[in-house]
Amino acid sequence: MTTIDELPIRDDLRGKTPYGAPQLDVAVRLNTNENSYPLPDAVVDAIAKAVQAELRDLNRYPDRDAVALRADLADYLGHGLTGAGTWAANGSNEVQQQLLQAFGGPGRTALGFGPSYSMHPLLAQGTGTRWIGALRDPDFGLTPAAALAQIQEHDPDLIFLCSPNNPTGTALDPEVVTAVLEAARGMVVVDEAYAEFARPGTPSALALLSGHPRLVVSRTMSKAFGFAGGRLGYLAADPAVVDAVQLVRLPYHLSAITQAAARAALSQRDALLATVEVIKQQRDRIVTTLRERGMRVADSDANFVLFEVGGDQTIAWRRLLDRGVLVRDVGLPGWLRVTAGTPAETDAFLEALA
Repeated sequence: MTTIDELPIRDDLRGKTPYGAPQLDVAVRLNTNENSYPLPDAVVDAIAKAVQAELRDLNRYPDRDAVALRADLADYLGHGLTGAGTWAANGSNEVQQQLLQAFGGPGRTALGFGPSYSMHPLLAQGTGTRWIGALRDPDFGLTPAAALAQIQEHDPDLIFLCSPNNPTGTALDPEVVTAVLEAARGMVVVDEAYAEFARPGTPSALALLSGHPRLVVSRTMSKAFGFAGGRLGYLAADPAVVDAVQLVRLPYHLSAITQAAARAALSQRDALLATVEVIKQQRDRIVTTLRERGMRVADSDANFVLFEVGGDQTIAWRRLLDRGVLVRDVGLPGWLRVTAGTPAETDAFLEALA
């Protein structure tokens, strides 16, 4: 049987493995930061009707620019945005890939601060962009001074910031984003995939878009909206950024069914986002309980918690799995990440961990 390395694959891809978390059939799956709550019946009906309306015309291509969907996304985000300043794709990963295609590429660099979202360096590699992996503080924080030092040293073409950060869950001090915007000559991408779960008073980089044409805020419907299977990510930025991304997007990249389902979900956002507060309560319960047990836990503004296991995390991961609970080993020595799910799932996790 032929192996990948026997094919004329790019040299920089040899020996690599695909991104992905284990997909195992276990009772409690808390490893991919999904929303554990199924869609309410009213939302299912709304999406079904919207998709049904598109089926007869599937012989035609969809709206190439997803104009109506982008207008709906702008309405949801607020901050004076219009459809011209939003863009949508098949998950926020595709949005970020398109940004790298437009502003990165061979001879250009992208900078991120780890531990952070592991797809960012993979997307950079796939687009021929050199990735520079800077580090956060030992407590997973990031100060303006530390960020500026890395920018001055590397002068990157793109900078990726996560707020809340994955896998730590920590939100950025807005002064970090402001300082980076003032110092960077290239594009600044703030990944806000978990923004809806942030604690009260946590600002969004959306408030900084006005007057910062090199700032991009990326979001997703996969988490808070419980729309992971629908695959819909989006960005907010100056309209010129959207024009640039359209130069590299594939034609008709968003199907008519995806656009219809996402618009229906947005129209039902009150029902979908009703689970956010419940999930935040479970997140805070996990943080509090683990700290009461004497464990080190990262502050979280997301729908997950990063916790220290006090030893080999691969062994702890396996022992939890043996008890029917699947969490995420993110490759951070001594640490594991657990998604905040339903109260019953939290019960199962805390009991298994004990």
